Parts: sequence; C-alpha cells; structure tokens
Amino acid sequence: MSEHRPIDRLISVMADLRDPERGCPWDVKQDFSSIAPYTIEEAYEVADAIERADLEDLREELGDLLLQVVFHARMAEEAGVFAFDDVADAIVEKMVRRHPHVFGDGTAADPAAVKVRWDEIKAEEKAKRREKRLRQGLPADPGLLADVPRSFPGLLQALKMQEKAAKVGFDWPDISGALDKLKEEIAEVEAEIAADDRERLTGEIGDALFAMVNVARKSGIDPDAALRRTNEKFRCRFEAVEHGLSKDGRSMKDAALDEMEALWQVAKSREGSPGSD
Repeated sequence: MSEHRPIDRLISVMADLRDPERGCPWDVKQDFSSIAPYTIEEAYEVADAIERADLEDLREELGDLLLQVVFHARMAEEAGVFAFDDVADAIVEKMVRRHPHVFGDGTAADPAAVKVRWDEIKAEEKAKRREKRLRQGLPADPGLLADVPRSFPGLLQALKMQEKAAKVGFDWPDISGALDKLKEEIAEVEAEIAADDRERLTGEIGDALFAMVNVARKSGIDPDAALRRTNEKFRCRFEAVEHGLSKDGRSMKDAALDEMEALWQVAKSREGSPGSD
C-alpha cells in the first residue's frame, strides 16, 4: 500500500505542473482569474452528471472539480497566502462550528431547526468579521448584498439577492405583488419593442427576468431548475423534429414552419405531462 493518500499525490502532481523550470508551460502561465472560468465550468459539469444520474461520470467530474480547488490552493501557496491544508482546515472548523447538534451539546429536532441555528451562527460569524474589519481600518459593513458573487449566473444572482432582501423585510407581502410587478415589466418590454429602442429594451427584459425570478421565489420554485427543465423539454422536442424530418432524408432547412410545428406537436403529445406547453 502506498504511504501517500491520493489527495497528497494530487497536490504533488499540481506542484510539479506549476514548477517554473520543469512544469507544464500552460499550467505555469495560469493565475486565479484565468482558472476561475474552468472552476465554474467544472461545477456545472458535476451538476449535469447528477441530473443525468450518471454516477460513473460524477466520479470523474468530482475529480475535475477537486483539481480546481488544488490548483487555486497551489497558486495561493506560491504567493505565500495559504495552502491546501489551510483550505481543508478552514472548512472543517466551519462545519464543526455550524453543527453544534452533531459535534457539541446543541440540539436540532428537524432540518428546519438546523437551518435556523445555521443562520444564527452565520450571523455571529459575520459580526466577528465586522469587528475584524474595524480593527483593520476597513469599512465595517460592506453591505447586505456584498457576499452575493457577481460571477454567479444571472438567475442565481437575482435569487440570492432577493432572498437576502426578503430577510430584512424588503419584499412583497404575498405573491400577488410579485405577479403585478411581472405584468408591469412585460408591458414595458412590449412598449420598448414598439419604440425600437434596443438599449432600453435590454434593460426592460432584464427587469422582466428579475421579476420572474421573484415570482418563482415567492412560489417556492427554483427558477434555474425550472428553466433547465424547460431547456431539456425544448431539446427533446427539437431533436424529435429533426429525427422526423431526417427519416424522409430532409433537414430542418428544407422544411416549412408548419411542417416543423406539426412534428413538434406530435412530440409534445407523446410527453403527456403537466406543464408541457
């Protein structure tokens, strides 16, 4: 049996790849900013493997994601800031601290109670960070929305900001207000289409999407999951149209819109599930 754990080997491999003299020229050239898009991409590929229930693929994608963590940690170590062990230690401490019902004498009867205690501990941690910022001469509070990353996908960023705003009472009292706002924004989209003002139309479409996220949130629906579900539905029907035409040796470029619509309706009728417009 090897005396080294697989994670130790991975850390060692990354160190070799980043070696200025003997390493890989591509890996040596990278920095945090250039690697960040790959990190996001790998996280999505993990989610995709889970959605497809492909556990073999999931094993590989989790490895790719872990490589991203090791890559960032190695660059930080080279800069003298932190190393992989510091990353692991920090998350272990956080998990222990936020689960006193498992690692301490706290209690939690159900998942809802766990969530309440989790939020309380997060608030305590935030207060400590605020004190630390003050001691360092930094602004005490960067703002409620400061920890919603701008790199998040648009739907997720909107959802997280709305959730945070709702926690301090900046929210519609019920879903009717969110629905009215959505209708208002759609009317403004229509007005800008009529006015043929592309810049203002861009803004109004953004407002309408933001309002739609609010409706989803107030309904207890994950907007990203809902959109991905519709994307998959579109993919399946579109492929059915392609397949239907290809059986006659034709492509979609050769078909009229009404022909494609007829095949679309056939594919739709085969689904027979609610919400399949």
